[in-house]
Amino acid sequence: MQKKAFGSQLSNFFKKLGPGLITGASDDDPSGIATYSQAGAQLGLSTLWMSLLTFPLMAAIQGMCARIGLVTTQGLTVTLKEHYPKPVLYIMLLFSFPAITFNIGADIQGMGAVCNMMCPVVPVSGFCILITGLLMFIIIRYSYRKIAMILKWLCVSLLLYVIVPFMLKLNWKEVLYHTFVPEIRWTKDFFSIIVAVLGTTISPYLFFWQTTMEAEDQQHAQKGIMVDKRILLADMKTDVNFGMLFSCVVMFFIILTTGAVLHPAAIYQIDTVDQAAKALEPLAGRFAYIAFALGVLGTGLLAIPVLAGAQSYMLAETFGWEAGLDKKFAEARPFYISIVVSLLVGVSLDFFNVSPIQALLYTAIAYGLTAPIMIVLIMHIGNNKKIMRQYTNSLLSNFLGALTLLLMTGAAIAMIWFLF
Repeated sequence: MQKKAFGSQLSNFFKKLGPGLITGASDDDPSGIATYSQAGAQLGLSTLWMSLLTFPLMAAIQGMCARIGLVTTQGLTVTLKEHYPKPVLYIMLLFSFPAITFNIGADIQGMGAVCNMMCPVVPVSGFCILITGLLMFIIIRYSYRKIAMILKWLCVSLLLYVIVPFMLKLNWKEVLYHTFVPEIRWTKDFFSIIVAVLGTTISPYLFFWQTTMEAEDQQHAQKGIMVDKRILLADMKTDVNFGMLFSCVVMFFIILTTGAVLHPAAIYQIDTVDQAAKALEPLAGRFAYIAFALGVLGTGLLAIPVLAGAQSYMLAETFGWEAGLDKKFAEARPFYISIVVSLLVGVSLDFFNVSPIQALLYTAIAYGLTAPIMIVLIMHIGNNKKIMRQYTNSLLSNFLGALTLLLMTGAAIAMIWFLF
């Protein structure tokens, strides 16, 4: 009986997982992997404490976004459009679009480089084109439900990064020390990494994706059945908190692996994604090499539909287009065309000979600089009783949101100060 009860509880728990899990897992995309790998290679274990710090911050911000989606049953762009001056919406689009497009291109580049590493016969550009074509087919061909199921299974690929450190001989006392005791280095390189880590972890495109998917997921799940909003909010909180915890655990183990392997071997600079994997092979074994490569592919396939989808939902909600991953191509033609265009623009970046890992790092820094603006807007919406009614932010959410804003703004100012 106890086994059945436990099995039932576990089944109910996994049923609650949806947009929050996908958001958290897609946060560890090739951009995130590159940033965390560079943090480990350049600074060793000195940034492990970031994984502990960012969990409550991520959970608070994404929780606000999810609550907005549940209460308003519409995307973040629609909320901005209906309740705020038009310039606010257009400034948000201006800040978001270049970074998202660049992120898509950088992720495709990273995946292409890893595929080329495993199969050198096909050039990187060839793999980039193949990956782009595959993603277009999946997004256009399959419904929201099937895409969500595919994305959930791709989350498993992130577990590869959790396994790798246990194949190594580590000083766990040192690991615990750097996890719980923050280390600050007053240098340009250190704050560039901090801004990049915060930017790739608390990414603006995830704010839009979380809000829209929460609203869309509710519509699909309920099908007209009335459910107590408090139950929905409790389930949402479980989903978001688990997704963000999962994301931060993976971040911790990527920094741990590269910080314990590459940094002591004096490999401080990583210029390409395949270089990061190859550097691990002689030092940590072939398993680490393969795990790194497969992780990049899995997370890329997970994250790029989220990136392209988030951008297209933003466009559709701004201009009033029919939108939805559950709709056929003919029913939401502009929505799907915008996804195709964003993927094509992204893949075209491969032909400008930009280092994939540098592109990923610059994208993370761009997010780190623009996220504070979006956090201000999200917090204002979350506390707006006209929009959120009785479901406004709690005192804890506001405290963590303000802390996130202060940390990201402070890190960005410090980076710019040291830069000039």
